[in-house]
Amino acid sequence: MADTFDPADTEDVRAIVADALASKTPLEIAGNGSKRSIGRPVGLNYVLSTAQLSGVTLYEPDELVMRAGPGTPMKQIRLQLEQHGQMLAFEPPDYGPLLGGPPDAGTIGGIIAGNLAGPRRIKAGAARDHFLGVEAVSGRGEIFKSGGRVVKNVTGYDLCKLMAGSWGTLGVMTEVTVKVLPAPEKTRTVLVSCADAATAIGAMTRALSSPHDVSAAAWLPAPAAARSGVTYVSAANEALAAIRVEGIGASVDARCAALRDELAAFGGIEELHTHNSVRLWDEIRDVQLLGGDMEKGDDAIWRMSVPPASAPDLLDRLGAGLEIDTFLDWGGGLIWARVSGMMDAGSYVIRRAMASTGGHALLVRARDDQRMVEPVFHPEAAGVGRLTRNIKEGFDPGGILNPGRMYDGI
Repeated sequence: MADTFDPADTEDVRAIVADALASKTPLEIAGNGSKRSIGRPVGLNYVLSTAQLSGVTLYEPDELVMRAGPGTPMKQIRLQLEQHGQMLAFEPPDYGPLLGGPPDAGTIGGIIAGNLAGPRRIKAGAARDHFLGVEAVSGRGEIFKSGGRVVKNVTGYDLCKLMAGSWGTLGVMTEVTVKVLPAPEKTRTVLVSCADAATAIGAMTRALSSPHDVSAAAWLPAPAAARSGVTYVSAANEALAAIRVEGIGASVDARCAALRDELAAFGGIEELHTHNSVRLWDEIRDVQLLGGDMEKGDDAIWRMSVPPASAPDLLDRLGAGLEIDTFLDWGGGLIWARVSGMMDAGSYVIRRAMASTGGHALLVRARDDQRMVEPVFHPEAAGVGRLTRNIKEGFDPGGILNPGRMYDGI
């Protein structure tokens, strides 16, 4: 059983990290632990938890900015934003149930550390694109700050971008500042019958290339669609492309009508109104459509980022070598896949198939023994690997922060 440090402020964090550096004691960096199983098992004796660094310290709705401790629950942030009709535009996902935990257990620090984003990423960007400022403690035991409350204050080295997606290997965040945006008044989803991935990619590309300001596009093969809690989707008994349009009511109505006409050539058309649209995109965002026993964490879950045009061929190749269940998000640029019955979690087949696409794959969920042996994060090219190690050396020369979580020594 690991011992846990629960610092109350930035100075406490600095003191803990400085002591760990002096004694050469590695630390596991965690918040509430909802995404603890993403990455290689760290298995350390000491955990530095940011759970007590919680609470919104600044929220200016008129300025579209919020500052909070990294341990602030996403549920608290979401409810506070909803009171003012606002949102985090990058649509942060909740992977708790996917990873065998409860819903709404994630924190803003975990979302930023993983650079996680949902279906709206194709329009709004990733978490790092909304990350304005950070206060953190490096592995040197030094407090540093980067960025500010507005984008124009981000001058010099933009360390926020490095911290986003570093999974706690470069520093311990003690305060984060993010940009918020108005929430849409209305949401509609155009459903298009698309029996295969190639047809779906064509429909989604047409929609995303149109002037109708599409905010999300996904393809659900028939098995995935059948698992939806939205009756119109599950009862369709066929594969569906889902195209989301958001904004002011009259504008949404007009754009949906135009999309229905434009996409009719691809297959049958249906439309979901706001309530069912929100429910469906929550299911897609939180990867609820892959089936299997999500609570017990059976089977491996992969997230593969590829050029959309490569997705149909890649799905065919994976289907030929694996027992696999999939759906597409980000207009075909993101493949979610559940792999069953493979000792290596499907790593050999997936890594080989990905090599020709120029994309990358993350093993989001697997057994501890699989994550110890198989690469969890996509193997880096030699030059990129050297750059990654140089950055790690600069921030954490003692290698005490989440060592080995992403790669050997990192």
